[in-house]
Amino acid sequence: MQKRYRVLVLNPKSTKTIVSVFHNDLCIFKETIHHNTKFKNDMAALNNEVAIRKTQILKVLTDAGINMSKLDAVSAIGGLLRSVEGGTYLVTKEILIDLKNSFNGKHASNLGGLLAYEIAKGLNIPAFIVDPPVVDELCHLAKFSGLPEIERISIFHALNQKAVARKAAYELGKTYETVNLIVAHLGNGITIGAHRNGKVIDVNNGLHGDGPFSLERAGTIPSEALISLCFSGEYTKDDIIRKITFKGGLKAYLHTDDLTEIEKRITNNDEYAKTVVEAMAYQIAKEIGSMACVLAGNVEGVVLTGELTKSKLLTDFITERVIWIADVFLYPGEYDLQAINAGTLRVLKNEEEPKIYKIEN
Repeated sequence: MQKRYRVLVLNPKSTKTIVSVFHNDLCIFKETIHHNTKFKNDMAALNNEVAIRKTQILKVLTDAGINMSKLDAVSAIGGLLRSVEGGTYLVTKEILIDLKNSFNGKHASNLGGLLAYEIAKGLNIPAFIVDPPVVDELCHLAKFSGLPEIERISIFHALNQKAVARKAAYELGKTYETVNLIVAHLGNGITIGAHRNGKVIDVNNGLHGDGPFSLERAGTIPSEALISLCFSGEYTKDDIIRKITFKGGLKAYLHTDDLTEIEKRITNNDEYAKTVVEAMAYQIAKEIGSMACVLAGNVEGVVLTGELTKSKLLTDFITERVIWIADVFLYPGEYDLQAINAGTLRVLKNEEEPKIYKIEN
């Protein structure tokens, strides 16, 4: 008889934590816990936030009648660690150190490994993170930026991209390790990756201003114009970062980042709103096209995923420009929880070895 595994999966966001329990592949419990305070990433605040969220998570699980002693592992979304290859990582002291120090930047996902470890420690079971956003499988040519002082790095929606790539590969009758796909994750940030034989060999850095503009991120901006803005005397460094990361994209043009509201405006004949959305779709399609070149035209599917793919208007705009490349697969929403659980199960079932995170001296 096949052994059954039970996994607690955590996905912390800025003001909430999504908690789920899986019994093998079946989600038997899911709840979103909303927190009174917004995530802050200094050391003291981080430790306090972990303690508060841990207490709330355990209370919710206890109130729901979840038997914690039945858990085999606690797993979470990974944070902004050092660059790593894809896979499932055992949470070790090295991971904890870099998460606490926000090694590669400040982000609510840094809470994931910390929370998983704290809960798992009390149960004497392992804690894991799966496909963190710093997965770096870029081919050597993709790392060149045009300036020797600046190397292109890989920060993207690795967890969801790899999850839906596996789904598309299955629909094609193949495994993820034997297929070539282009995957576009469309959310608050937009990342588009070229997946070749189980590796993401090129992808835009959607966190640090690379690629298409999105709901609130400006994406790639003409360099000289951006430099002029930086030295205009009107902005501090933090002002510029906020402007291109949280006040750009659709929000800058249309004064809202609510795509549903924007679509209502388009329905009411707001031609400018329609043009801006089409421009975003144009940039997304252009990035998909560039990834087709990365794969030398050998593309077996184009995959669209993320919350924005729930918009038929947007996906239609994109599809009409990229359908010539390959069949388009639509997976609306995100599959982070399922992906974290699946990666954990592959380790628990000994189908994969857990990866060990290393800090090089």
